[in-house]
Amino acid sequence: MPTLLSVIFSSTLLLTNSAAKHPGLASFTVEEQRLEAAWQAMPKVLSRFEPQVNDFRISLQYATSEQQLLTRLQQHGEALWQKAVQDAKQQRHHDDRALYWARLMMTKALRDWCTEQRCENLPALELQLELSSRGQHQLSFSEQSDIRILLTGFDPFLLDRNLNQSNPSGVTALMLDGWVFQHQGQQIEVQSAMIPVRFADFDQGMIEQLLTPLLHEKRIDMLLTVSMGREHFDLEHFPGRRRSAEAPDNLNVYTGGSASNPVLPLLHGEPLEGPEFVVYSLPYSAMMQAKGRFQVHDNRNVTTLERGEFTAQSLAELAEQTAVQGGGGGYLSNEISYRSILLRDRYAPELPVGHIHTPRIAAFEPETTAAIVQQIQQMIRLAIASKAQKSATLTEE
Repeated sequence: MPTLLSVIFSSTLLLTNSAAKHPGLASFTVEEQRLEAAWQAMPKVLSRFEPQVNDFRISLQYATSEQQLLTRLQQHGEALWQKAVQDAKQQRHHDDRALYWARLMMTKALRDWCTEQRCENLPALELQLELSSRGQHQLSFSEQSDIRILLTGFDPFLLDRNLNQSNPSGVTALMLDGWVFQHQGQQIEVQSAMIPVRFADFDQGMIEQLLTPLLHEKRIDMLLTVSMGREHFDLEHFPGRRRSAEAPDNLNVYTGGSASNPVLPLLHGEPLEGPEFVVYSLPYSAMMQAKGRFQVHDNRNVTTLERGEFTAQSLAELAEQTAVQGGGGGYLSNEISYRSILLRDRYAPELPVGHIHTPRIAAFEPETTAAIVQQIQQMIRLAIASKAQKSATLTEE
């Protein structure tokens, strides 16, 4: 009879940022290799959740069975996520970096411990810790909520350029997790999850694993994916299928694509199936009215092999084109939007789904990030109001 851990190992995706192929040999991942320099550059940030990391290290020493180890990984991962959410809301420092670096300290501690214990299924253990510390195991909405919204943010990225980089999308996810507000007698609730900036996790199905049950079982009523982008807000109208960006992910892995040779992402080892472009379905006209420091654009710019860069007005116009860049570019921000809308089209064709590119920040800009979060809150309120108005119109008809 298979053990619980072997079942989890065989039924879930593998994290290739680990030393999984050599379970007896501990090693730093590319992300963890930055920890020493990060401690020197921003000790206050990295020490913010040091008590949680130390508790995790101690807890590992007392795990006496596979079931107990899995339980502890989930408990400590969820505790880290909840602490980060609580800290973000109470301290209002608009900083997502401590969560990112604390998670890396915990994955390194787990691998060190597994070296001594000769763990057989380190990738499955890491996965348990990764998903729980990203809020992906805690997507439970209140029974009192009438409208349930999932919002995703990304880890900090391009850290070899700015080690102290923050990501406004990650801050937004932390600040808005559990946010509840009222509209016309209905209770609206937002739950958040954090996504890694790693191509391997996308190729191995993390987005599909997260979203498929939520969409197929109609457990959410709206989905917003968020990432850091350009000068102002962009609502990415036409996400594209292919990768072409020249920027590396957080493991220093590149897309392998270019403007002249965009490549297909993978799903469980096979090319991702789908049309070259999909279309945003959030109420963008309403959301563009959100007031604040930044403009909100309906971005319809795309790049294709056949026509180069142009502004598309419809999916029909893109039917015979080969995607180089969607509105969100040729990187993971575009790809999470493409994958989520592809799933939406398959399982919940009426569901409002779309991507918000936030204004970019240079390293850490808490005041700017605070303004970004506030404007996204306005967009969500406007989206809900538009959805309610549309429902009322349909009811009258």
